[in-house]
Amino acid sequence: MKVSDNQTLAPHAKKIPVNLEKHGDIRVDNYFWLRERENPEVVDHLTRENLYNEEMTAHTKAFQESLFQEMKAKIKEDDSSVPYKLNGYWYITRYQKGKDYPVYSRKKESLDAPEEILFDVNEMAKGYDYYRLGGLNVSQDNKLITFAVDTVSRRQYTIQVKNLETGEIFPEKIRNTTGSSTWANDNKTLFYTRKDEETLRSDKIFKHRLGTKAVDDELVYFEKNEAFHTYVYKSKSDKYLVIGSSSTLTSEYRFLEANEPDGDFKLVQPRIRGVEYSIAHYEDSFYVLTNKDGAFNFKLMKTPVDKPGAENWRDVIPHREEVLLEDIDLFREYLVISERSNGLNKIRIQKWDNSASYFLPFDNETYTAFTGTNPDFDTEILRYTYNSLNTPTQVVDFNMRTRVKNVKKELEVLGGKFKKENYVSERIWATAQDGTKIPMSLVHKKGIKRDGSNPVLQYAYGSYGSTIDPYFSTVRLSLLDRGFIFVLAHIRGGEYLGRQWYENGKLLKKRNTFTDFIDCSRHLIDQKYTSAEHLYASGGSAGGLLMGAVANMAPQLYNGIIASVPFVDVVTTMLDESIPLTTGEYDEWGNPGEAEYYFYMKSYSPYDNVVAQNYPNILVTTGLHDSQVQYWEPAKWVAKLRELKTDNKELLFHINMEAGHGGASGRFEALWEVAEEYVFLLDLEGIRE
Repeated sequence: MKVSDNQTLAPHAKKIPVNLEKHGDIRVDNYFWLRERENPEVVDHLTRENLYNEEMTAHTKAFQESLFQEMKAKIKEDDSSVPYKLNGYWYITRYQKGKDYPVYSRKKESLDAPEEILFDVNEMAKGYDYYRLGGLNVSQDNKLITFAVDTVSRRQYTIQVKNLETGEIFPEKIRNTTGSSTWANDNKTLFYTRKDEETLRSDKIFKHRLGTKAVDDELVYFEKNEAFHTYVYKSKSDKYLVIGSSSTLTSEYRFLEANEPDGDFKLVQPRIRGVEYSIAHYEDSFYVLTNKDGAFNFKLMKTPVDKPGAENWRDVIPHREEVLLEDIDLFREYLVISERSNGLNKIRIQKWDNSASYFLPFDNETYTAFTGTNPDFDTEILRYTYNSLNTPTQVVDFNMRTRVKNVKKELEVLGGKFKKENYVSERIWATAQDGTKIPMSLVHKKGIKRDGSNPVLQYAYGSYGSTIDPYFSTVRLSLLDRGFIFVLAHIRGGEYLGRQWYENGKLLKKRNTFTDFIDCSRHLIDQKYTSAEHLYASGGSAGGLLMGAVANMAPQLYNGIIASVPFVDVVTTMLDESIPLTTGEYDEWGNPGEAEYYFYMKSYSPYDNVVAQNYPNILVTTGLHDSQVQYWEPAKWVAKLRELKTDNKELLFHINMEAGHGGASGRFEALWEVAEEYVFLLDLEGIRE
């Protein structure tokens, strides 16, 4: 990286001390003022950060352009999804050469039938810097479709209805929703979720009747508890409308016959703190996936629809300490069970009459497999997806009766150079400070020597029990082909090794997430995969918190760090109940209103722990309209790093002034962001082409 001899070029934010007091503890926040989104001085400061980033990376722009073109050239532009059948129609998503957005279409009964265009998002997105279409839901009679649009990237969608027979889009707009909605079986009543205007919590379920005004919509359910969010959907059997309410630790469901949209929703089981459950309908029963009675890795139970309370729940698949039960798919003759054992995905197929039970065979050392779109209840075909770090994604139709596998599509890597056998994928284990074995999945080109000279990109997330499985990426090949090793660290805070893996990386055990990542880094160095001069770390959102924490705790281990939309101002954010998502996060991070959680949080919060020391080269990215992690968190963090860090290494900050948490909306536009990150790494390695 082209390093300046001094930091005079870098924009230094002015300091306006604000004393933040809690539990008798005073934190002095010199950059609190950067929260003022409408303040011209804030906009000016962010603009200067972008200009500084442009100046410091000017020498890499040609490389960024060529890298973008290289990554784009590997992707099939005129691509389409594997069609799936629902209620008499085949549904297809396809892309056209040179265009950024998808075209949604369908064909009646046969794939040879004429194509009916539902939406051409390329036309809809014209004139917008950001455009996201979602929430597509077709009515039972196949005549109407709902769709939802976000043009700001704050995940506040506007729902509309289109008549598929006439092409007319109804004028009524339902604003400030999650985007998803579901039809009752009368084809004229729509249920949807609205958000709180300030916190963006999805807290209300409304009922809309076609031809009426949205302001007259009927409130069906209000989730008063600020730690919960609510949502509505229809069961796969199409018989019931279901309202769910969930927090990090607790869930609750209500149901109503979809043929009777004006009826009253009936409670399945009242919420009990710490008890999670979900429901799926089959014949006269609900199948309940739950952690009830200490089943921390979950078990499957069933209960009569007419007596759904927990006192009537009976075991179908009992709890197993070594196996995490993740999901189920119901078919007329088969129950499909998605589970995880020793970190690896397993898919088990079982006949309802118990005449057959078997696992799908997967032979890789580390891989990803999951059931796909299976809306058809009355079929013997299971669709699933399989890939690994060196195996392109396959969409497979598996006949559960004959056990014949039909690969419907394998991701095509264009350019003619990719060969799976030229890359090595493996799983290795590091030992954490407390003796726990931490798994890592890694991939690299064949023939790499373990002599400490290889550049390594180590990635992790490590929060919310979200498991990042080893997945194939065409764009990642641009790093691998230039000698990088890519490492996915399965640290505590995810659920890779079961529910306890998550429990041991949250609340008052959150620091395990950070020390696990650091111990994985040390293992990679000790085993000569790389050295501190060639090791890089990357993470986004809660993974950006991870990046901020390891930058403070072990800066000497990394040559560079990429923090995308990072959650780095943990204490201040968790104390501010007006910020989106805050109150619903207490079960993940703790409530800093309680002294024990406040001081523990403060002990790792990246912004609160920036000190006068040398830091690695750092690239930080954010979006001005981010609703998940507000832009001011990375802005304040960068400002404090500029003030205190004692090195002259690069600290670059790129603010997308149009986008939010997910970055750019266009299919290829998003590749520019990847190219920017990759060039940051490659330039530090002295790789310029």
